[in-house]
Amino acid sequence: MSSESKSAPRRSLSEVHSSVDATQRKGWRKLLAFLGPAYLVSVGYMDPGNWATDIAGGSQFGYALIWVLLMSNLMALLLQSLSARLGIVRQLDLAQASRSTYHRGVNFVLWVLAEIAIAATDLAEVLGMAIGLKLLFGLPLMWGITLTVLDTLLLLVLQSYGIRKLEAFIIALVAVIGVSFFIEMLLAKPALDELAKGFIPSFPNEQALYIAIGIIGATVMPHNLYLHSSLVQTRRFEAGAKGIASAIKYNLIDSTIALNAAFFVNSAILILAAATFFKNGLYEIADIQDAHRMLEPLLGSELAPLLFGIALVAAGQSSTVTGTLAGQIVMEGYLNLRIAPWLRRLLTRLIAIIPAYVVILLYGENKTGALLVFSQVVLSLQLGFAVIPLIHFTSDREKMGEFTIKPWVQVAAWLIAVVIVGLNAKLVVQEITSWLESAQDGRFWIWALVVPACAGAAGLLVYITLYPLLKKPGEPVVSVHHVQTNELHNLEKPVYERIAICIDFTKTDELAIRSALAQGGTHANYALFHVVETAGAVVYGEAIADRESDQDWLALERYASQLRARGFQVVSEIDYGSPKNQIPKMVERFRADMLVMGAHGHTWLDDLIFGTTVDVVRHRISIPVFIVKCP
Repeated sequence: MSSESKSAPRRSLSEVHSSVDATQRKGWRKLLAFLGPAYLVSVGYMDPGNWATDIAGGSQFGYALIWVLLMSNLMALLLQSLSARLGIVRQLDLAQASRSTYHRGVNFVLWVLAEIAIAATDLAEVLGMAIGLKLLFGLPLMWGITLTVLDTLLLLVLQSYGIRKLEAFIIALVAVIGVSFFIEMLLAKPALDELAKGFIPSFPNEQALYIAIGIIGATVMPHNLYLHSSLVQTRRFEAGAKGIASAIKYNLIDSTIALNAAFFVNSAILILAAATFFKNGLYEIADIQDAHRMLEPLLGSELAPLLFGIALVAAGQSSTVTGTLAGQIVMEGYLNLRIAPWLRRLLTRLIAIIPAYVVILLYGENKTGALLVFSQVVLSLQLGFAVIPLIHFTSDREKMGEFTIKPWVQVAAWLIAVVIVGLNAKLVVQEITSWLESAQDGRFWIWALVVPACAGAAGLLVYITLYPLLKKPGEPVVSVHHVQTNELHNLEKPVYERIAICIDFTKTDELAIRSALAQGGTHANYALFHVVETAGAVVYGEAIADRESDQDWLALERYASQLRARGFQVVSEIDYGSPKNQIPKMVERFRADMLVMGAHGHTWLDDLIFGTTVDVVRHRISIPVFIVKCP
């Protein structure tokens, strides 16, 4: 029976929550059961945005910024381990934990900032996919960007096969990227002594700081923290402290393997740029297309640009899938609002396409590299708003119990937060100062709009940093999952007087009718509903007089007659048009106090085209819904 309200809490990614059973496995089989979530997270660390910052860093500064990649990877590993720990111990994702801690207005702003980060991520994926299609097939960027809308369908296909198939698809794409760049590295033949010097921290100039912050944003991506805290909940493990500790251990192994693979890919891209472009004096290669074009003459191999293009498409496509899941998580977590995954994906993609179109139309295709780097800097600016709450939540002994992170981990995490926020603050001050110096008539707008926005963001950072520390013990917060119980008084069987039954003339009918009769017995009044949804019925409604409508009415009456002969009080009602629109109206007319309906056996394509009737109907009526499954 379903009577879910719009405000009822949901499990994170409820359709795959605890869908992978790791409780019955031992040894390496248990490890394999836990491997997967971090690989979905890791693709965010090797998306086209990373390519742009790595190419820009390698071509302009050689190997000098490879230490930033290493530092970013260590940051990411620690923060992702905290994210996984939060999801495993509290069974909440980062957005849900924020909603349970901060006030509604603050959560709304945090949601907006998270959506900006996801849009920036998707912008990089749009441009990367479009550039990859252009490099491989010569497709103009505008057409490639438009075609990326269609990959909305890909996630629907993958989700219909379950989380393990989705993970396998992503791991295959990661393998394509890794193999491609391993071969590229062999062709490039980097200078190992100069490469080793790149691990010594240094900033050659102020532009290096901008690129370094872009690298951090591209590596320690904020939406991945939301994603990982949710994906770890797809594993079902043993209850109790021992089971939780085991899950944390295996997920740490998963994260270590996956993020080191991402570090290898990012390092390979930067090393490739340094060994080919910087070495040959091509310091301005910050554009992926320029990099692709120059690989063949510099490396003397036609294979190099081909592998580059293939890896780029694989990176863009894999990141698209995980970006969609992250968008679903932040919307459901912060707002407790869920929309169809395909619609969620389409909205995010359309938001990302607009700036891509504008830049190409106004400035041409040669500015896409700068736009990619800028998108990663935007990600870095959002990091503090995800990292600081994550540290608070995993340091909360009241909520985490014995799995609270150790003091040295807290210190390391706060140092990471200080570095990220400090570098971002320096960049913001540097950029605003530069704008004020170069602006003529626009200074007023900088002071009126940009400076207050930055001050507001700084104030929000201070708030989310101090609020958990200053909040009084026992102060009530919003509950995300049911953690309180009420006294149970009336446990008698509910009495339903008017029960509506949806009939669709399938094998489900008998089970639906039998289930309804079990609820109401002979004293209740029953109504058999059927909606004719032919094209003619949708257009003409009850004015339609086709043979199918007549046959449906006769079949409905045959059911009713059989029930009346057994002593039940039954009426028949037929309507025309869309079932999800007409059934709520029929329920209201009959004044039903319960609805019984069958879950259809649609494929993912049917759901995409026709929608899911059950989900729509149950949210449009206020009575209990009994859903029976097709046998």
